[in-house]
Amino acid sequence: MSGYYEEISDDDKIRISSNFLLHSPPGEFNEVFNDVRILLSNDELLKGKASAACAKYNKDQYTPCKLEGVDHLVLVTEYGDQGNGRYLDPRSGQTFHYDHLRKEASDPQPAEVANPDTEPTRLAVDTELAEYLKDHYKYGVSAVYGKADANQLIVCVESHQFQPKNYWNGRWRSLGGGYWR
Repeated sequence: MSGYYEEISDDDKIRISSNFLLHSPPGEFNEVFNDVRILLSNDELLKGKASAACAKYNKDQYTPCKLEGVDHLVLVTEYGDQGNGRYLDPRSGQTFHYDHLRKEASDPQPAEVANPDTEPTRLAVDTELAEYLKDHYKYGVSAVYGKADANQLIVCVESHQFQPKNYWNGRWRSLGGGYWR
């Protein structure tokens, strides 16, 4: 069967490409994306179908990004996902649109407080956590989300340092939270 190969479907190409993207090592997503782009040789297919994998990767990795008008980095997480490509920054009280392919935040808009009863506690935890990270994690970024329907907080922390020229990259993520009465 020398020289025989079977063409794989576009769905299989996207499934395989998405798996490559989702398993990108810390700090190497752009390199993997560019390699997948070359392998697929179909930008429309990649941007149209694999964009869901980019979004999942960014949310799973608690991707930090710069939001215009705020003095801190914000996290892109599943807990801040507001739908339609918008994410919540609870510290600034804004939502923003996030482009998962360009890794850019834009269009900040005021957000409603999820649960006014839990906001003082959320704010206190957020303030203390930000101070702790500043003292102990040089590159640490956090977000503390309040749930609208419960006395619950969700705490996300991310810290990374990428040094590919020194042949190492590292990322640390943590998820915590709890209920109270």
